[in-house]
Amino acid sequence: MSSNTIKILRFGALEYNRAYKVQEHLVNILKTGVENKKSHPNFLILLEHKPVYTTGIRTKEYSSDEEMYLRSLGADFVRTNRGGLITFHGPGQLVAYPILNLTQFIPQANRRKSALGMRWYVKTLEEVVIQVCSEYNLQGSRSPHTGVWVGDNKICAMGVHNSQLITSHGLALNCNVDLDWFTKIIPCGIIGKGVTSLTSELNQEIKIEEVRPVLVKHFGDQFSAQMEDCSPEDLEKYLPSELNLTLEPDS
Repeated sequence: MSSNTIKILRFGALEYNRAYKVQEHLVNILKTGVENKKSHPNFLILLEHKPVYTTGIRTKEYSSDEEMYLRSLGADFVRTNRGGLITFHGPGQLVAYPILNLTQFIPQANRRKSALGMRWYVKTLEEVVIQVCSEYNLQGSRSPHTGVWVGDNKICAMGVHNSQLITSHGLALNCNVDLDWFTKIIPCGIIGKGVTSLTSELNQEIKIEEVRPVLVKHFGDQFSAQMEDCSPEDLEKYLPSELNLTLEPDS
């Protein structure tokens, strides 16, 4: 197995906390592999979440009243250890959680400090999404704020975490998500900016199933990785059965 092999785990709609347990388990596998000098594949988890508002480590404390209000809308509310501020995840949004040992991917020039490696990582994730947008003749761009934008509207939010250069959390690309969910918050804490989706920009419905293989292609290109589908045997090998997970086929 190549050291930069990335196994793709495609799931359907998962509750946020259940998906977080998947991330935790895979992060521990990679960490243990590093400690024991044992080779493991890297992973790319692809899914969509049931409606949930999540906060990051830079989010100011939300009061219980604010939390109860957001829950009253029919969404869950979870405080996380990712970077970034509050955002929404829900149906119609393609969520990608790369669980990567960054030492296998970071260019030599960026390996001197962990911070440099993480900046390279975030820029590479942004480039993946910019290339996905270009497939739809949309000009995605960066801004001083993390993520990918179309004009003044964010089309893809990002919030990442790393522990010993093993990554978790990731990106959320709006395909045909209901944008009304974002009107209840200040998305990513950025005042005066909007949120958009592929569907909204193109005036035609763009579903996750269509976008998923496009994102996988550009992820492999940008990370110079061999992308491989996880098999049911891989699922059984790497994740506990009590999570009761089922892989979805490629589109």
